[in-house]
Formats: sequence, structure tokens, C-alpha cells
Amino acid sequence: MFKISDDKLKAILRNWLHIAIGCFVTTGGLIILKHSDIVTGGTAGLTLSLSPLLHVQFHYLFALLNLPFFVFSFFYMGFSFTVKTILSIALLSAFSVIDSVLPAFAIPSLVGAVVGGAFIGIGLSTLFRNGASLGGATIAAVYLHNKHGINPGITNFSFDFLVILTSLAVFPLTSGLVSALSIAVTSGILSFYKRRKRGTEQAKDEPLSGAAAP
Repeated sequence: MFKISDDKLKAILRNWLHIAIGCFVTTGGLIILKHSDIVTGGTAGLTLSLSPLLHVQFHYLFALLNLPFFVFSFFYMGFSFTVKTILSIALLSAFSVIDSVLPAFAIPSLVGAVVGGAFIGIGLSTLFRNGASLGGATIAAVYLHNKHGINPGITNFSFDFLVILTSLAVFPLTSGLVSALSIAVTSGILSFYKRRKRGTEQAKDEPLSGAAAP
């Protein structure tokens, strides 16, 4: 019979606890952006922009846009990462129900852009650190970071900036500008995560200083 050691079971539970926390924090950021009337980035934001232009319902287009990323993830990132990503998206969708029970409120756009962007950046960094993502361009960000050392903040900003440009066909220019601030905050936090991870890896590779000479 297959048996998992206590240490391995604790590691798995800890990993999924961190993933759940990352999804919860990201959900909080998305709720803040929603109540600040800020355009969302990623495949969700792209779907919101293209859906009225293409006259395709949101859920159909969202699934269609994410499908190539999931296929890519399965072949290039592995089964575990793909499953964690799919379950993370499911967790985020479940957490998003929280918004329906909250009282109506509004947040100033600039405040929402900074706070919401920071929440999303922290949440995504937590997911990346635990071998998961939220689909779409975040899969590409993890792949390019792991395989080629490309800053995930740059990948995230590039994709989301294109999403913001696309959204200008539907949303006003002022909304697009504030949204650009939000993705800049998110991308800045992802860049900090990348630099911190690289610094940790370098510290592990360096020999201990002050060791006695042979």
C-alpha cells in the first residue's frame, strides 16, 4: 500500500495552505480593483474587452483564451504545475463569491490601483513560490523565469499592458491610465520576488565565510 511519510504530508499540506492564501490575497486585490472601476489585466481583462467586440459570451471566450496556455503548461511545465494552476483558478473563483455578500462600496481609483495591484502582486508571488499560477500569461511568466531567467514582472507587465491597450476600445482613457498604474505595482512586486529569489539562490551557492583554512 502506498504510504506518505508524516514529513511529506506536512510539506504537501503547507504547500496547499500557501496556495490557498495566495488565491485569497489575489481575490482581495481583484475585488478592490472591481470596486475602484479599474480594468483587470490578464486573460480575464482581455476577455472583458474582447467579449463585446466579438459578441461572444464571457465564459466561452475566457475558456478559449486559456486553453492554449493550459496545453503549453501541460507539455512544458509538467502535470503537477498544471493541476495546481487549474485548482488555484477554482479556488480563486470560489473565494470571489465573497464579493457578493459584501455591502456596496466604492474605492477611489488611485487608491484602488495601488492597493489592489499590491495585493495581486503578493498573491501571485506566493503562488509562483509554491509551484502554481492563475493561468494565462502567469504560466508564461513562470516558464520564462524558470527556463530563461526573465523577470516575471516584465512578462506580466508586457501582457497586461497589451490588455489595457485593447480595453481602450471599450473603456475610457482615464480608466486605462489608472489600470496601467495598477499593473505597474503588481509587476514591481513580482520583480522584487524575482530579485529576492535570485539573491537567496546565490547565498546558498556561496561558500561559508570565515571557515578554517585547510
